[in-house]
Amino acid sequence: MSRIENRFKKLSSQNKKALIPYIVAGDPINSLTVKVMQEMVAKGADIIELGVPFSDPEAEGPVIQLAHERALKNNTSLKDTIAMVAEFRQTDNETPVLLMGYLNPIEKMGFEIFASQASAAGVDAVLIVNLPPEEDTLLEQSLTAHKMDSIYLLAPTTTDERAAFLGKQARGFIYYVSLKGTTGASSIKMDEVEIRVNGLRQFTQIPMVVGFGIKNGSNAARVCGFADGAVVGTAIVDIFQAFQTEPDEIIQRVGHLIEEMRQAMDAARKITPLSE
Repeated sequence: MSRIENRFKKLSSQNKKALIPYIVAGDPINSLTVKVMQEMVAKGADIIELGVPFSDPEAEGPVIQLAHERALKNNTSLKDTIAMVAEFRQTDNETPVLLMGYLNPIEKMGFEIFASQASAAGVDAVLIVNLPPEEDTLLEQSLTAHKMDSIYLLAPTTTDERAAFLGKQARGFIYYVSLKGTTGASSIKMDEVEIRVNGLRQFTQIPMVVGFGIKNGSNAARVCGFADGAVVGTAIVDIFQAFQTEPDEIIQRVGHLIEEMRQAMDAARKITPLSE
């Protein structure tokens, strides 16, 4: 059983939902990334989504685009990102780590080399934003061979036919994008997202998490009333942007935000009956 499967199984047994924070590797300096990863876990993160720096992150809003730019100014590469996961694994062999990014750096490295090195470092899954699942046969073969999961996106515009296809292909969990647009866009319409997520359940047996537009504990708690987890990105990366020259302040403030979200999510679960 993979780390991701174990984590969701453990959360289910505790009547909890997954808190999945996103940061960009190397933002604003390489030496900070692992420290922030460790702090997020200490404060209640369940799965870490680590962004691979890329020059044209077209799915990202301005805040996360700037984070990619800061990381690239440090010359943070895909190899560096993998090395950060390996360093993180020296003290944490349980928390799942997902690499999220774009095809170009992986294609340049080579699918088999990437999969081999990422797996050896302790990466559990990969989400490639600009690679349609219908076209990822070669990468999927390498990931499968090295026991890593492919994470796929569903969106408000996804047809039922495609949702059924992705539901069969996906492993680990499915990431539902809560709104049309880029990361950091306007607040989400929770009632609409709930209806959509519940409707998509028919197409898959694996957990479904929701991301985009989740900015605070209240948002995360509301999402986790109907989804299996919440992905939080821009609200965290905002802290990196505001305190670029104060790494200790970044660690402290990110930890505080994660703790606030964890507490809100857990408190909501204590007063909300299990729907299962």
